[in-house]
Amino acid sequence: MTQGSQTRCGTIAITGRPNVGKSTLLNRLIGQKLSITAHKPQTTRHALLGINTTATAQFIYIDTPGIHRGGRKTLNRVLNKTASSAATGANVLVLVLQAMTFNDDDAMAYETVSAQELPWLLVVNKTDRVNPKERLLPWLSELPAVQSADAVIPVSATRGTNLNVLESELESRLPYAEFQFGQDALTDRSSKFLASELVREQLTRFLSQELPYSVSVEIEKFEQTEKIANISAVIWVEKASQKSIVIGKGGTNLKEIGSWARREMQRLFDTKVHLQLWVKVKDGWSDDAAMIRGLGYGSD
Repeated sequence: MTQGSQTRCGTIAITGRPNVGKSTLLNRLIGQKLSITAHKPQTTRHALLGINTTATAQFIYIDTPGIHRGGRKTLNRVLNKTASSAATGANVLVLVLQAMTFNDDDAMAYETVSAQELPWLLVVNKTDRVNPKERLLPWLSELPAVQSADAVIPVSATRGTNLNVLESELESRLPYAEFQFGQDALTDRSSKFLASELVREQLTRFLSQELPYSVSVEIEKFEQTEKIANISAVIWVEKASQKSIVIGKGGTNLKEIGSWARREMQRLFDTKVHLQLWVKVKDGWSDDAAMIRGLGYGSD
């Protein structure tokens, strides 16, 4: 089969409220960890593109920030706008719900998806947690989203269950077109961006109880040679007390975060990494539109 009118290619926006497993689903679909994950809402803050190419199709997935109500800060509004914009520009939409849960944020995500004049699939994630399984069908039958979705696919992103069915349904809805990226392309994001995300992932994982949402990471230096990548990053927080939490007693927290982030970078970049981290305070940065733009939010 030759590339051209015989191949399919298009963008697929993965949407839903925070913490339903969108990033885990993306990583499974492309066969590699690209999008950061953590058991905390709003881990994803950017529209991250991940690519999977087969012999017959190129799937260009967009992992989006969780759509959510509330949140008065500028950052919250920017995240919602980023998610909505990604949905508007896609060929196919995927609305991800967590099995047995449908709250106000889910309703907002459904409203966002159903307002688009695009084909969309309802993916019900975390079905492996439903016990007994017979509870799932009655719950699904009461969802308004089930009636208007082009297809309903129960999956477990962590276990990879039913993802072959999802991929087949998606491929049939992609337009016939030439591939937009090379066969081996994984994303359009820079290594610098991915490095900042990997640091933020470890911050979220290690300090999930103490750390507020008001933390971001900026890469100040990214120099790569044939043998090593030298990376320097600033962790921005809003208060001096938050800085103390990130650093930890005797620098233990920062050292542990840096160690795990460095390992993840070495796995992703396939090279040795030297990583340096600093923590700086900028009062109210998450409500500062200029600084939010400077950190790359809302530019996706």
